[in-house]
Amino acid sequence: MIIWLFVRAGSWQLDRLNPCCMIEISTIARLTALLATFFCGTAAVHAATSDWVDNQGGRMRLVALAPDTQGHIRAALQIEPEPGWITYWREPGQGGIPPQITPAPGSGVTLARASYPVPKPISVGPVREIGYDAPVTFPLDLRVTGEAPDKLELTAFVGLCKDICIPFQAEYSLPLPANAQPTSRELALLDAAQAVLPEAPSADFAIQNYQISADAKSLSLRLTLPEAGGKAPEIYVTGPSGYVFFQQANAKHEGTTFSADIEIGKLPKDYDPKGKSWGILVVDGDRAMETTLALE
Repeated sequence: MIIWLFVRAGSWQLDRLNPCCMIEISTIARLTALLATFFCGTAAVHAATSDWVDNQGGRMRLVALAPDTQGHIRAALQIEPEPGWITYWREPGQGGIPPQITPAPGSGVTLARASYPVPKPISVGPVREIGYDAPVTFPLDLRVTGEAPDKLELTAFVGLCKDICIPFQAEYSLPLPANAQPTSRELALLDAAQAVLPEAPSADFAIQNYQISADAKSLSLRLTLPEAGGKAPEIYVTGPSGYVFFQQANAKHEGTTFSADIEIGKLPKDYDPKGKSWGILVVDGDRAMETTLALE
């Protein structure tokens, strides 16, 4: 067993900090994630829920239902960090490791979508990260591409961090007999995970308009919020893979309308945002809305 640890607040990270709060996932963190060889073995299973796989800093397990008649596999990855430890959102911030869920090649299953509950900003000294410091469940939408498999084989790779970051990888092989009936506990777990996801835009919580500046240095937003006044909402704009922007300027409330400019830092070389789709998550009090922005 090999455990690869790296110090989170090392000088290589501090050198990458950007005053505009544009966050690029560290190249070193990406290489660490790709090269890490920390395996916890193949999890034993019972029914449609794997056993917990333990690691320093936390544990995780997989829950899945047999494919439905359209070939959809409803599943979820549960992660429970130890007290004081964190794990990460899909765009983790200044040196975190994004979750990676990968069906086994040739298994006849693909990952259509992984969904993420509302994260929180987590500051570690001068480093700002985006993630979870409590148990979290990521709903997974998997699709069968051929004949229905009799088992679900996939690898889950996440980061668990405290004073150090530990890449945590586990391989799962979960039997999915076609006649298996899910337990009420499994259904309740999957339903609960789905219920806490950010909502889609609605009449009282939506993007009114948006525009990226000609120099691609800022994104102007105008939103409809559920309630008038109050403090500014948290806004996370996810651009090209590995980039998340959250620093607000010129924030202004006008009743239930909120406007702000999101500062955009340095984008990848030769990257043109025109014609691209970016993501946006808006958290206002106890509600959160997530959608995409088609940039023109």
